[in-house]
Amino acid sequence: PVGIGLAAIGSGIGLGGIGNGAMQAIGRQPEAAGTIQINMIIVAALAEALTIYAFVTMFLLSGKIQ
Repeated sequence: PVGIGLAAIGSGIGLGGIGNGAMQAIGRQPEAAGTIQINMIIVAALAEALTIYAFVTMFLLSGKIQ
């Protein structure tokens, strides 16, 4: 349970950084907003997937899934 919490906190911090960087980039170049948003969504999905991997790994290591 602690591992999932740490992974979720790390994912939240990472997603915040991703959103912050994307908004700053859109502020600097509004004409590139579509490209920046697509890239932001892809990277956010990868960051969120790490939390899911931690969740599955925790269950595997705790012996709940056989």
